[in-house]
Formats: sequence, structure tokens, C-alpha cells
Amino acid sequence: MERSGAFTAVPGWGGVMIGVSALVTAWAAGAPGESRRWVAFWLADAVAAVAIGLVSIVWKSTRSGAPLLASPTRRFVLAYIPPLAAGAVLTPVLAANGLVARLPVVWLLLYGAGLATGGAFSVRIVPIMGAAFMGLGLAAAAAPASYGHWFMAAGFGGLHIGFGLAIARHYGG
Repeated sequence: MERSGAFTAVPGWGGVMIGVSALVTAWAAGAPGESRRWVAFWLADAVAAVAIGLVSIVWKSTRSGAPLLASPTRRFVLAYIPPLAAGAVLTPVLAANGLVARLPVVWLLLYGAGLATGGAFSVRIVPIMGAAFMGLGLAAAAAPASYGHWFMAAGFGGLHIGFGLAIARHYGG
């Protein structure tokens, strides 16, 4: 009952499309290394993911008749954005200091933190997805840096596709 007003505009099919885009990017970008090219590929994919996410949220909201700017949505966004903003600040700092190969750790952990905190105002599967991203980030931290693209593919590709399908099936697209 408490979660009946929870944010449900998290886009399942949009998540699947974001995941497919990430798999293509992981393949095209290859291993992280200290390459500006690698960072550019992933930043371009992040822009594409934001566009896909926004369009699919609006589509899902319109289709379901749920108000897009309802209080649960605002709370979700306010909790979701700070970890992503931290990643936006840390990315150029790490890249400038020769730590590009460790960006997958930071991105997976902070994206997971955003989903986990924003998910407190959403359906139960969203914070679980956040925890899965954080777990993958921890595994990436323990693994050799050269495996970063595999973790990026598993997280931003595989987790988005898997959780996206579950959200689409159980929470209306």
C-alpha cells in the first residue's frame, strides 16, 4: 500500500534499447586502456541513453495516463541525479590523471547508487537493479582494469536488458 504511489514510469523497453546500445558500444570501443577514443564512445552512448530514456519515460507516462511530473517522479529524480553528477565530475578528473581504465568501476558504482537511491521512490525492482550495478562495480574494482569493457557490457548492456524486460513485463512497458 505504501508503494502504491511509487514512481512507475521507469521504462522497461527503453532500458532494453539502452542495453542494446551499450552492447554495441562495448564491442566498438573495446578495452578501456587510456584512450580518449574509448571515453568518447561511452560518453556518446551515455548521451544516446539519456535520449532513449527520456523519450521512453514520456511514452510510458503518456500511454499509461500517469502524470509525468508527479511527486514520486520528482523524488526519484532528486535522489537519482546526485550520484550521476558525481560521476560527471569524476570522469574528466580520472581521465586527466591516467585512470581511464578504472572508469567502469566508478560509472557502475555511481549509476547503481543513483538507481538504488532513486529506487527508494519507485517499484521494488529499481533499487534491486541499483544493487546489481553496484555489485558489478565492486567486481570490476577487484578485476584487472583491462576487463573493464566486459563489465560495461555486462552492466550497461546485460543488466539493462534483463531488468528492462522484467520491468516491461511486470510494470507496463
